[in-house]
Amino acid sequence: MSKRRRNNVARSRTGSPRQTRQRPKVRDIFVARPFEGLTDEVEWIALRELVPAASAPLQLAPEYAERFPDRQVILATVLPLAWPAMTKPDGRVFVGLQRQFNSGDVSRDLAAALLQALATEPGATVSVPALPGPGPRLQDVLSDAPLNITLHDGFDFWLDPDTADDPKVRASLERANESIYPTRKLAAVPAAYWCRVPDRAHVRWVLPDQEDLALAALSRLSAAGELPLTEDTKFAGMFRAHGLLVPVWDLPVEPEADVWEEPLAAFAKRYADALSSQEPLSSAERRAKQGLLGRQFTLR
Repeated sequence: MSKRRRNNVARSRTGSPRQTRQRPKVRDIFVARPFEGLTDEVEWIALRELVPAASAPLQLAPEYAERFPDRQVILATVLPLAWPAMTKPDGRVFVGLQRQFNSGDVSRDLAAALLQALATEPGATVSVPALPGPGPRLQDVLSDAPLNITLHDGFDFWLDPDTADDPKVRASLERANESIYPTRKLAAVPAAYWCRVPDRAHVRWVLPDQEDLALAALSRLSAAGELPLTEDTKFAGMFRAHGLLVPVWDLPVEPEADVWEEPLAAFAKRYADALSSQEPLSSAERRAKQGLLGRQFTLR
């Protein structure tokens, strides 16, 4: 080993100023149901996983409302470039549900983005860490109340009056709007949404019940042949999102959303009856359960 290299090694071992300091690691903790405890847990999940363009005003908990009395907070399904948050020159704060980076606790991520935006000067860029570490969650920061959701046909709600005519802004907005597929909120049950994609339509419903109970109820309906909404629909499967089940139906593409209100309400009645059963699953229902599990995947 050369003398120069020996000196470098010695300097590094003695804690030379040239030695690189490592940042403390932030431990990531996975929370299976990050929105549990919020009044509209199912709607938070639906907005994060099912809806392309929507917004809802949020009310801060008293502690934070006193600290930031003049700031209006708005939840958005997605923000430009999937930012976690942004501030407007008029003081409004937008928090994005669908973002580029997430830790294992989505509730903590959103609360950290919200608080960072509130502490940022209106109109300035919000800097949010990918792993925020321990701290307040949505359940701590917000005054719990049902979400007053507005669905949008485009992302024009992003715009400020002084940037609406900017050609670059308009071009970016047009590209984002091209990705939107028609989506409507159904009134038959909470957190159910109809959407139309090019060759078919879907109804997707975030079930509010614990996963094992919901799966047992769906298994009973499957064994009885009662999963489809109507004869011309198909139960396509289900996915897990933030600890809850979301069944999906394939529909004919032509009918509009309101056609499916009554069939979904009837299914909800069948589901509630199956959910209330205290009997063990029969052999046919257990086989149906395995079939459902084979068509299930997970969204975090």
